[in-house]
Amino acid sequence: MSDAPFSDTKDWTWVLERVCPECRFDVRTFDRNRIGAMVRQNTGEWALVLGRDHEWLRRRPDERTWSPLEYACHVRDVYELYDERLRLMLSEEGPDYPNWDQDATAIEKGYGSADPATVSAELRARGEDLAARFDAVTGNQWNRTGYRSDGAAFSVESFARYLIHDPVHHLWDVRPR
Repeated sequence: MSDAPFSDTKDWTWVLERVCPECRFDVRTFDRNRIGAMVRQNTGEWALVLGRDHEWLRRRPDERTWSPLEYACHVRDVYELYDERLRLMLSEEGPDYPNWDQDATAIEKGYGSADPATVSAELRARGEDLAARFDAVTGNQWNRTGYRSDGAAFSVESFARYLIHDPVHHLWDVRPR
């Protein structure tokens, strides 16, 4: 899956400018101070997904699309990665984030064979860490910057809005059809 939809080099920054045509989420519409609560809500929704039938959780709809379990593992790791990136933004001046190969991570960590209960607990813990870090952001910290490896520039606020689309969109990806 070398050109899978999760690469740091795929430009999803357009979600900062318009409604996502698939999941219909508009990241421009919420108060930035709600991001921690939104992450917590999202982890609760993932817990419901991960409580479903294990056969369904492991089933890929097609060869190029992850299973619900693989998406949940991805979201868990996104929360961990973004917590580290947010920490860098708050503690350094304009840090560059190292590139992240999501597909390599999926293979290395065996997303498809993970235990759903373990993933649920880890996702909740990593989500809580990230939510708490966002809850602590105040005033001018929202304007601090960081840079992705493809050159995309983020303030903490745009970073928060960009981030939350990912786990929300992936819930849309795994919805029963």
